[in-house]
Amino acid sequence: MIKEEHKRWYSPNLSMDIDMLIFGHGGIPILLFPTSMGRYYETKDFRLIDSIEGFINEGKVKVYCPDGIDKLSWYNKSIHPSDRVKNHIWYDRYLLEELAPLARHETGHSKIITAGCSFGGYHAANFAFRHPWLVSHMFSMSGAFDITGQLDGFYNDDVYFNNPIDNLMNNSNPELHYMKIVLGTTDRDMCRPDNERLSGILSQKGIDHWLDIRQNADHDWPIWREMFPNYIAQL
Repeated sequence: MIKEEHKRWYSPNLSMDIDMLIFGHGGIPILLFPTSMGRYYETKDFRLIDSIEGFINEGKVKVYCPDGIDKLSWYNKSIHPSDRVKNHIWYDRYLLEELAPLARHETGHSKIITAGCSFGGYHAANFAFRHPWLVSHMFSMSGAFDITGQLDGFYNDDVYFNNPIDNLMNNSNPELHYMKIVLGTTDRDMCRPDNERLSGILSQKGIDHWLDIRQNADHDWPIWREMFPNYIAQL
């Protein structure tokens, strides 16, 4: 039985209430993001949490599953693309100024792990590369790393700094070389090109990482439930 806690609080950065599920009693904190427009309970419902039950119960990791706001940001076609990016930046500040300090305080660890599947892989990578001093490991499973497709051709500095495919090449933060990075994908994954492209950028920069291409698998939860415990076992 996994220890589970639900938290709901008012976020001053988001100016709204936000929910989160927390699994475990101690260990390295993992920020585990949902997929596109997914909710904070998604990774529990699709049994991704169950796939690492042993690691959670033995106190190796404590998993924080924040709600996403993709419907208000990247997928919000009712507002101008510049405002979609701005809304995401508020989400990044919520993670940086509210959630990460909570996770660090509760676990006693100075750094966190970011992880996610599909669009959650984007969130994991974007946060890690924006704040590499704070992130020890980044585990992306079938992630997508080019956000420009959500912005109807709009582009500005805010987009650049939240688009890993663009800004990583010019990111000279030395902390990137200490981060353990895993890019998990599959032979039939629609996001495989994004992973291979990001892997190429990391290689050009001399940043060690693992491009893990699984065979005979699709962009779906079964392979992510195989990947995640494999990656946690590397800790």
